[in-house]
Amino acid sequence: MEETILNAVERTMDPKLCREAGFTPGVLYGDSVTNAVTVQFDTTSLKKVIATHGSNAKVWVNYGGNKKFGFIKEVQRHPVTATVIHIDVFLVSQDHEVSLQIPISFEGRENLDNLILQVYKTEIEVLGKVTLMPESVIVDVSTMVLGDTITSKNFNLNKQLKITESEDEVYGLINPLKELAQEPETVVVTETATEA
Repeated sequence: MEETILNAVERTMDPKLCREAGFTPGVLYGDSVTNAVTVQFDTTSLKKVIATHGSNAKVWVNYGGNKKFGFIKEVQRHPVTATVIHIDVFLVSQDHEVSLQIPISFEGRENLDNLILQVYKTEIEVLGKVTLMPESVIVDVSTMVLGDTITSKNFNLNKQLKITESEDEVYGLINPLKELAQEPETVVVTETATEA
């Protein structure tokens, strides 16, 4: 497994000052941590990890001379700018079972002929070993036809992972593409009053 490494240092300043200094405040907790530890991460490095591996990225955290495995459990964003303002990292052993929300990536929409994909859910909840968790679940819709539904049968997951939702849960549906009805042009006639 490719190692994604985040360097963490103890946070000694107020979260606002931390962000102004180019860091993102965070918390480390989990199996091997007795008490939650407040830390800070380099914002630029953290942005790259989230952009590349998603908001549930599996990471190795360097902290206090030790490197521990875990995953990003929660990302808090600013309500207006959507910038990351805080993260929680859950440290676990690699064979630890977790339940995660995995994003669904629908590919091949551009190949649907006069059809459109109506998405009902953009994530699935999956239970299993953290090391087996994918960053996302990819569903190819390019060859689907009118009326096809996307259910858990469309997800190509490792057999050791379990989707916690119902097998009949519908995540998307192929519908006809409704053409926009063209409105007739309205001709505006203006009358000029003339004096008799």
